[in-house]
Amino acid sequence: MKINGPFIEKLLTKFIREELTKFNFANGILGLSGGLDSTVSAFLAARALGPEHVVGLIMPYGKTFSQDKDDAGELVKLLGIRTHTIDIAPSVDAYYAAHPSAEHILKGNKMARERMSVLYDFSEREKALIIGTSNKTELLLGYGTLHGDMACAINPIGDLYKTQIRTLGRHLGIPEKILKKAPTAGLWDGQTDEEELGLTYEEIDKILYQLADLRQSRAEVLEAGFDPGKTDKIIRLIKNSEFKRHLPPIAKISYRTVGHDFLFPYDRDK
Repeated sequence: MKINGPFIEKLLTKFIREELTKFNFANGILGLSGGLDSTVSAFLAARALGPEHVVGLIMPYGKTFSQDKDDAGELVKLLGIRTHTIDIAPSVDAYYAAHPSAEHILKGNKMARERMSVLYDFSEREKALIIGTSNKTELLLGYGTLHGDMACAINPIGDLYKTQIRTLGRHLGIPEKILKKAPTAGLWDGQTDEEELGLTYEEIDKILYQLADLRQSRAEVLEAGFDPGKTDKIIRLIKNSEFKRHLPPIAKISYRTVGHDFLFPYDRDK
C-alpha cells in the first residue's frame, strides 16, 4: 500500500489538467472543509491549474466547527486560490423549522447536500468543474452522502486509501496540524469518522486492500490474520453501499441504452 509521492503528484495533476481540458473547462472548484482530503485535492488542483484557476468554497454551518473554518481559511491564503464563504445554517434551519427531526444522520445528510447544492450553483457562476474530495476508503465503504459530498465531476483522489492520502499530503507539504486532525465528515459537533465506524483507518485500509486490490475472499483475509468481526463489518458496508458507486440502473429497451452500452467518443467528429 506504499505510494511514491512525487509520481502520484505528477499523475494526478496531469489527470486534473487533462480532464478539465476534455470538457473545455479552465477552472476547478471544490468545497474546503479544513480536513485532509479536501486539502490534498486543493493542493493538487492549484498545482495542476494554477491558483488563479481554482475556487475553494468554505461552507460552515453557523459557528459549528469554527476551527475547521479557520483551517480552511488558512489553506486559501497558503495556496492563493480564490474563495467564497457561505453559511449554510439559514437554509438548513429553515427546512428543519418546517420539518423537525432529532436524528443526527438526517440533518448531517441535509447539510452535506446543501453544501453540494451551493457548490454546483457556484460551479456555474465560476464556469468551473467540480473536483471531488472522496477517498477510496470512503467510496468502498459508502461512507459519504449520495448527491452530497460524494458528488463531483472528476475525482483525483478516489483511488487512494485514507492512509495513502495522508502520505501524499505529507509529500505535498500540507500543514502538520491538518495531517494530524481527527478525520470527521463535519456532520455534527463531536462526530469523528473512526468513532462512528468503530475501526481505525489503518485497520480499515489494510482489510480493504486485501478485499479490493488483492481480490481475496473472506476466508483468505481471515487466514492472513485479520479479525473476523471487523472483516465482516467491512464486507457488510461494501455490499450495502454498492448502489452508491453506480449510476441508477436503467431498464434496457433500445439497442443503445445510456449507461449500459452507449459511450459517445470525444473525437467522433474529428
